[in-house]
Formats: sequence, structure tokens, C-alpha cells
Amino acid sequence: MTGPRPLRSNLAPGSTPWAIRRAQWTALGLTPEDMEKPKIAIVNSSSDLASCFSHLDGLVGPLKQAIRDAGGIGFEVRTAAPSDAITSAGAAGRYILPSRDLIVGDIEVAAEGALLDGMVCLSSCDKTTPAHLMAAGRLNLPTVVVSCGYQPSGVFRGEEVDFEDVFRYAGHVAAGRMTVDDLAEMSACAVTGPGVCAGMGTANSMHIAAEALGMALPGSTPVRANSPRMWETVAAAGRRVVELVGEDVRPRDILRPGAFRDAVIAMLAISGSVNTLKHLQAVAVEAGCDVDVYALFEEYAPKVPLLSAVKPNGDHGIAEFEAAGGALGLMHRLAPMLDLDRPTVAGVPVGEAVASFTPLESAVIRPLDRPFARHPGIVVVRGSLAPDGGVAKRTVADDGVRRFRGPATVFRSREEGLEGIRGGEVRPGQVVVLTGLGLRGSPGMGLTSAFVFALDGAGLGDEVAFVTDGQMSGLVNRGLVVAEVSPEGAVGGPLGLVRDGDVIAIDLDTRSIDLEVTEAELAERRAALPDTAPPAGCGWLSVYARTVGPLGRGATLGG
Repeated sequence: MTGPRPLRSNLAPGSTPWAIRRAQWTALGLTPEDMEKPKIAIVNSSSDLASCFSHLDGLVGPLKQAIRDAGGIGFEVRTAAPSDAITSAGAAGRYILPSRDLIVGDIEVAAEGALLDGMVCLSSCDKTTPAHLMAAGRLNLPTVVVSCGYQPSGVFRGEEVDFEDVFRYAGHVAAGRMTVDDLAEMSACAVTGPGVCAGMGTANSMHIAAEALGMALPGSTPVRANSPRMWETVAAAGRRVVELVGEDVRPRDILRPGAFRDAVIAMLAISGSVNTLKHLQAVAVEAGCDVDVYALFEEYAPKVPLLSAVKPNGDHGIAEFEAAGGALGLMHRLAPMLDLDRPTVAGVPVGEAVASFTPLESAVIRPLDRPFARHPGIVVVRGSLAPDGGVAKRTVADDGVRRFRGPATVFRSREEGLEGIRGGEVRPGQVVVLTGLGLRGSPGMGLTSAFVFALDGAGLGDEVAFVTDGQMSGLVNRGLVVAEVSPEGAVGGPLGLVRDGDVIAIDLDTRSIDLEVTEAELAERRAALPDTAPPAGCGWLSVYARTVGPLGRGATLGG
């Protein structure tokens, strides 16, 4: 290069856009000198609706100052701010996944419309981190992703409890195994401050994935919300993003095939959320990186040992994982399996970042030769019921059912299934099917975690198998569950052709899931299906149903 790349935010002097922008920004207090500096979007996916991100507004001022001290100008950009805990109440959880892509669009409109030069993304709840990574890949602006931390948990009648416990025991009330008053008391003390769920759910998994990809500063994930380390990361991100603009280092320089391979290895080593598969695939699609994340999970599942056991996968807490070194400590253990030469937003290759970590004697993140287990925690299954795959979890203890064969009992909505549990229609030995809950069928991919916890609450968690084209919370790790079956039932996938009494066989060891019905019979059933037109209207779920691509493309819009 002959010199620094010109800032795209510096418009042609004397042009109409230059003049009206100057008028607006002068009114905001910017000086003529400020107009020439790098303009950085501070992407704040915040809301008063949930504690997941209730602290993010307080980060904006210090981050702006860090950017200014480094020679840039920060502009806060607001986006949608979905929380699985809150936003799932409406439309049976169908707004959850589509909100991810709405955030990406929000960021594009702000950053591209204003021709900003870089971004710092304040990432918190489940869909914000993948959305921020997707936007970084799509826009290819110098970007640093900041993990804004996990919430402190509480004590219920002398025992430590967290949000996962509330999630689980809510399913016990309907079965009479816990009273409403007891659940209310637990809910009141399980979350004692801001931040994401304190387990290895989707939020913490994606925070760690962002660092494994190289898009978060090394050593910054996971982190307790509002802790000194979180504030140190905020300041460092403000400084570093201005440097990235000057160095012209962009996300697509970092989001290469090796980055996704290493992120998959990290997710397998921690038994991360099942949602990381579609999110990492979506990031790859947006970044124009030709990798098949699902195939990477299948390839490396037998090779990567389980090095940690954080709830809901085991007995350790996320704070213990952080104290043991967090993502950097994990990657230090995994170093022989990683691409150590690839770049990171810190300006150093992965190998140099990993080498800077001082190894700790820890029972929380174990070495490769002494893992918690050698079986995969995340399993992609395929077969005649799921030609394009489905996803299952195995616990670290691996004490659950791994093989199941039984007659199907079919429900076509979450509510219908819950009523089936209450009415005694669901019985031991059955394979319970919830179909029509996929990307287009819901539309939006219905959240079926409540059904899993209702099975657990009814004492049926290990007595039945559960198969669905809907999605699960990353905190679900109960029973034999195969979710996100593809192709989905609503578009003619085999799951939509299952009838009561059909035999389904699942084997996690062979990674298979089969419907024991002849192809001729399935063809006859498929021919009898009514034509299904995509939903009309301007509502976001209708728009999503008409534009969303398959899971194999990360459920990206237009994919």
C-alpha cells in the first residue's frame, strides 16, 4: 500500500451530502477537525425489557471516550434487542430467530447509510452476537465484538440457583412437582444483576465463538457483566477499532475457513449451544466464506474431546470457566488442533495470543490428554427422517438415552403438544414429534424448549424421545432430543409426513435418525399434501417466511 486508505466517511467537500452532514454533526458538537477523523459505529443492542442488556447503555460513554482518545469519533447506533427470556412470550417464540436478521439489517442501514468507517459491537444476549458477526461479515467494516458479560446468580433456600434452574423448573409446575409460589420465589432470587444467562447456553457459547473466530479481543470472553475485566475490554476495543481502520484490517481478512474450523473445534470442546451451528453458518454466508459448518461439526465431533463441563452440561459454573482462563485458556489447551497462523482483531496471530496465556492447573478446563469425556457433546444426525440433518446434545456424563426406537405421536404446535402431555397422550416408549415449527412453517422457527421441560417435569424426560423441526434454547440438555430437523415438515420434509404409530429409530452413536416407512408410502402422503402458499402481509414474520433460506445456509435471508 502507498498510504492509509482514505476514510469513506469523508465525503467530497462542497457536495450536498458533505454540507448537510456537516450541518447535522456540527449541531452535535463536532469540530471541523472531528469531521476528518474515523467515524465509528457503537452498535448498542440494548433495551429496558430484559436484564440481559440493561447495563449496555452505561458502556457507551466510556467507549466513546476511548474512541476519541484514540483519534476517532464514536456514534451510538441502536438496534432491535431481543431476549429469549422476554421476546419468546409472543407468537410462541417465533420472533426469536428472525430478530437476529432484523438486527443485521438495522446495522446495515445505519453503517452503510451514513458511510461509517468501523464498528464496535456491544454483544450480549443470544441473537445479538451472531447478528453482530453477520453484520461485520456482510459490511466488511473494521469491527471489534465486545462480550458484555454474564449475570450474577443467586441463592434459593440455601442452594445456588441461576436462570437455567428457573427455566427447567417452570416445566415442573404443570406436573404438580413444584408449586407456583415456590417457582415465583426461585425466580425472584435466581438473577441478581445484568448480563446473559450464567450457563453454557447460546449467549456465552457465541461470545466464546467470537473470540475463537478472532473477532473479539483475546482473553475477553466469557466475562462477568460490569466486572473490571469487562470495562478493560471496552476501553481496549475503543482504542483498537481506530487502529483497525488505519491498518485497513477487515472482518473478511479474519473470517477465513480456518477461523470457522477453529470455532467449531472450540464449540465441540465446551459442548456449546446447538444454536451455534446455524449461527456460525450464517456468519460464514454473510462473510462470503465458502465453508460448510455442519460438515465441520460432523467431521470433528469424533476428534475433539470434551475439555469442560459447564452447566447445563456438567457441574461447573461459567464463573469457574472464566477463572480457569476462559476462551483463551481453552484455546491454549486446543493449540495442537488449531490454525495458529491466522489473524485476529488484536493484530496478532492466534498462536501469539495463545502463547501469551500462562497455563493454569485447573479442573475446569482440562488438557487434551485428560478430558472430561471423548464422546461428542453436539451430534449432527442424518437419515430418512432428516436427510439434511438434525442436531442433538449429549451430556458430559453421557448418562442419558442414546438409542431409541418407538411409535410416533405427532403434534403440530407447541400448545397442542403441551396439552398432549397434560392429557396423558404422551406415554413412555413413544417418539414425540412436533412438526410445522420450522423456518417457514411457524414461520420463524418455533421455540420448543418449554415442551422439553414439560416432559422433564412430567417424569417423561428419559422415557420418550423428542423430534422437532423447531429450535431449542441453548440451555436445554434434557432427554433424547433431536431439533432443527431439515428439511422442515412444512416444505415437504419427511417430518411433516409422519403419522401416529409410524416407527422412528434414533441412534446417537451411529448419528442416525430414520423413519421406518417405505418411500412409496411417503410419496403417496406427500402427493396428498395441500398446496402451501407463503404468508402474505407486511408483518416481519410474514416477510421472514418469504425470504429465509434453509438451515444449511444458516437460515439467512435470501439464502
